[in-house]
Amino acid sequence: MKLKHLLTPLAVALLFASCQKGTFTPQIVDPTPLSATSNLTSRTLAVTQTFDETFESATKTAYADANVTFTSGSWDLNSALVGTSTSDAKTGTHAIRIENTGTIGMNFDVTTGASTVTLSYAVFGSDGSSAFQLWESSNGGSTYTQVGTGSVTASATTLATATFTVNQAGTLRFQLRKTTGGSNRIDIDNFTINSFDNGSGGGTGGSTGDNSNLLMGNPSGATTSITNFNNYLYDHTYYVESYNRTKGEPNWVSWYVGATTLGTQDRANDFRNDPNLPTGWYEVGSTSYSGSGFDRGHNCPSGDRTTTVAANEETFLMDNMIPQAPQNNEQTWAHFEEYGRTLVTAGNEVYVIMGSYGSGGTGSSGTATTINGGNVVVPSNIWKVMVVIPNGNNDLSRITASTRVIAINTPNINTTSSDWTQYITTVKAIETATGYTLLSALPTAVRTALETKKDAGI
Repeated sequence: MKLKHLLTPLAVALLFASCQKGTFTPQIVDPTPLSATSNLTSRTLAVTQTFDETFESATKTAYADANVTFTSGSWDLNSALVGTSTSDAKTGTHAIRIENTGTIGMNFDVTTGASTVTLSYAVFGSDGSSAFQLWESSNGGSTYTQVGTGSVTASATTLATATFTVNQAGTLRFQLRKTTGGSNRIDIDNFTINSFDNGSGGGTGGSTGDNSNLLMGNPSGATTSITNFNNYLYDHTYYVESYNRTKGEPNWVSWYVGATTLGTQDRANDFRNDPNLPTGWYEVGSTSYSGSGFDRGHNCPSGDRTTTVAANEETFLMDNMIPQAPQNNEQTWAHFEEYGRTLVTAGNEVYVIMGSYGSGGTGSSGTATTINGGNVVVPSNIWKVMVVIPNGNNDLSRITASTRVIAINTPNINTTSSDWTQYITTVKAIETATGYTLLSALPTAVRTALETKKDAGI
């Protein structure tokens, strides 16, 4: 299924109904490097999607400049066509294939601004490498400004994902420009705009918009300053985390789960390092847990992000992982995660915060406090809080003292029960253990009431 974070391909009327400008280097969420290294010191906290263009709804068989109308609107394809051959890298049956110094660009605007633009890319067939850039216009296409300062280099034949941080409100349109590679061709697919979030904080305090990943608040007061390296606020578009450089893992991860985040996308299984951590920070790799006796345990699970390739792949970055005892991960937590998704399919929305603390867990090879040469701490405990509300709008205002909140805290050992209800606790108990203030965005009286509630389980 080729959908991004929130919506299936939209009717044009809905295209503009979702929800500061800076110059940032594009974020690449796959092993293919940028021609310039990223060093982002701030990230937007928007997760609402404006649209996802999969280029499936129209055809163009020649490279000559022409306009083509896709689901999202009219696009200009110059030295570009709609590729449908077996040599085109694509997730459906269509991708945009660009040659020489061709461009693809929107002939229409989005009025919701943009936090990020995400797209998939690869080389066509056996062609050599090419580079491209993303440009944006805030004046209807009269003039354009490059998004970021570097270029993305396509060198692999399988689709990778690039995320460009825009962080700009207002009316925008985008154009992709192939800048190098001559006659080498590249394929582009799954072009997504995540709308600008003009809620409270704008990248420091979180969003007040429905379906925002940080709607329940910032538990540890994490910031985007790279000097705050053990409580570093990092927005992955599909989840937000407080990253701990010393521990090589998140302190906590926060995300939203709703009907629009669950689809049929297969599990990517592409565990990998995250090159978008600040320059010089150690990047935990895909094999860093090898031989440790611990699983690469997701915080935000793959199963909660199954609408698109990009959404699912983002969950496999290693800074979304913790060393987790296999039985704990594959049974206890797997069952709890699946239960959360059944609540969504039953007509609810779920806001989730998950984290870990302590050191010293027991995996299949025994007990350890660290792995990967001391670069990754093995937590002693793993916790999660789910806030469950019926589908609707104005989510924060609908959370009351009677809202269902499920909190669990498990030891990170290989003998945990597969029955997650054995580990139900209270939000207050997790706060006491971690020092965090969970659900901090709620009114004090509501938060106080919810902190001491202990759920009855299934």
